[in-house]
Amino acid sequence: MISVDFLVTSLIVVLIPGTGVLYTVATGLFIGKRASFVAALGCTLGIIPALLASSFGLAALFHTSAVAFQIIKYLGVIYLLYLAWQMWKTSSPLNVNSKGSQSTYLNIAIKGFLLNILNPKLSIFFLAFIPQFVPANQDGALSHMLILGSIFMALTFAVFVIYGFLSGSFSLFIVNSKRATMAMQRLFSASFAGLGLKLAFTER
Repeated sequence: MISVDFLVTSLIVVLIPGTGVLYTVATGLFIGKRASFVAALGCTLGIIPALLASSFGLAALFHTSAVAFQIIKYLGVIYLLYLAWQMWKTSSPLNVNSKGSQSTYLNIAIKGFLLNILNPKLSIFFLAFIPQFVPANQDGALSHMLILGSIFMALTFAVFVIYGFLSGSFSLFIVNSKRATMAMQRLFSASFAGLGLKLAFTER
């Protein structure tokens, strides 16, 4: 039985803006609604490794091994700073043909996927969060955790799609205004850099 507490808590967690929301919103603004949908899908799929790690106890490795945690963490920092640099160095890094292409959408999805893959805090979050809603005497605790994680992913995808579609509504204005494009891209670049630095100083 899925508790209301789990659904409400999960929704609150998902609604809080983070790297995935930032990436989806940026994609919606600079490319459009379809691309933001793909970004949301990529970010959501990036949750799967963390979910599996927590379900099978692998996330405990990040909690107990400082080396493993630091390696993944700094790979994530480097990737966030890379995204910040890519957005900063050119006036239109995300401006593509409005019709898009399979290769473009694939790249968008992969970037979103990597954002969550390279965040060790996500695995630890699942390790600490989901077990709270699994009864101690529950038979099939593993399957229960996977079900809860899948529901969390569904909420994440739904919320990200909403964020992306709302930002996509302003896409035409942003892309057609060089000044607005420059300002928004500088803002998102600084935000990615800030999140990267925040992750760099994050402890387990």
